[in-house]
Amino acid sequence: MERAELAGWLRLSLTPGIGDGAARRLLAAFGLPERIFTQPDAALREVVSHAQAEALMQPPPSLQAQIDLTWQWLQAGDDKVSRRVVTLGDPGYPASLLEMADPPPMLYVLGAPAFDLTQLGHSIAVVGSRNPTPQGATNARSFGRALGEAGLPVVSGLALGVDGAAHMGALDAAGDEPRLATVAVVGTGLDRVYPARHRDLAHRITLQGLIVSELPLGTPPLTQNFPRRNRLIAGLARGTLVVEAALQSGSLITARLTSEQGKEVFAIPGSIHSPQSRGCHALIRQGAKLVESVNDILEELPPLHAPRVAAASAPSSSNGANATSSPEDPLLEALGFEPVSLDALSARTGWGAAELQARMLGLELDGHVSRLPGGLFQRVAST
Repeated sequence: MERAELAGWLRLSLTPGIGDGAARRLLAAFGLPERIFTQPDAALREVVSHAQAEALMQPPPSLQAQIDLTWQWLQAGDDKVSRRVVTLGDPGYPASLLEMADPPPMLYVLGAPAFDLTQLGHSIAVVGSRNPTPQGATNARSFGRALGEAGLPVVSGLALGVDGAAHMGALDAAGDEPRLATVAVVGTGLDRVYPARHRDLAHRITLQGLIVSELPLGTPPLTQNFPRRNRLIAGLARGTLVVEAALQSGSLITARLTSEQGKEVFAIPGSIHSPQSRGCHALIRQGAKLVESVNDILEELPPLHAPRVAAASAPSSSNGANATSSPEDPLLEALGFEPVSLDALSARTGWGAAELQARMLGLELDGHVSRLPGGLFQRVAST
């Protein structure tokens, strides 16, 4: 893209009051953005409102600084990590987003040069709580890995918790293979990483995947941008898997948008006592497919090829059927998969507190048990 063309797209996207819908109408009427800004006021008013036409006549105050910043950012790409701007009408613009009511006019893309957003035809979004239970985090990483092993890129939002675990699972599956593993859709400009603790993860994604945003460079993590980010996650993927979500979770927005786009919504059930499971249970009541293994997802998609390794599965309740630990361990059997206190375990097993503490410490060090707030313990199934 030449600098003059970039300037036109940036001016269109930065003009106050010009949303995605108005921008699309203007592009349909006049072609490339440079032509929009040569139109007389009367011609513009045939397409947009009087206020919008007036706004288009004046360059935004921040335009020149944004052009300079974006141009410099684009020139900093190299043969390992490319920096791109993909616009409506570009061959690299994902067709799935064109089916939405408000596809963004511009997408900023950071990642491996060999990958682009047209390669996401069979991808699955994996979303969920920023504060998952230990089992939820394990499930997210395991399903991310299993989807990757089945040849499906994972789309998520780079957030803490389920998102990050899903990205890591997809990267685990890819190993050193030169294939698109995962796509992170973020709610900031691509010149910053949010949350900051995912800086190393973001770097890994740029080498074996893509990071995408519709927001101009320099945009901070503003609350109002994340629901818009969620619509892109839903739009890019073929379906959405919700791992854990509270009833007011942003993940339920992604699930709703997925359903509105006529795509499949999948949900992993959990404990009836866990607030982090209530969103998934609500989705299942509304018609989302209950998922216990990755095959429950694959069977709803057009056939690709068989998974190369055993598929991930989630424990269905507290019976421990999918646990990898020895079923003969009486303490694990007593634990089940519900959060439980030492007093309750003592009542179930008849063991004293000192013996239980010692045994639980051993199981915790082996990764079979996680310690929760409030003095509770929970068994973790390694899926």
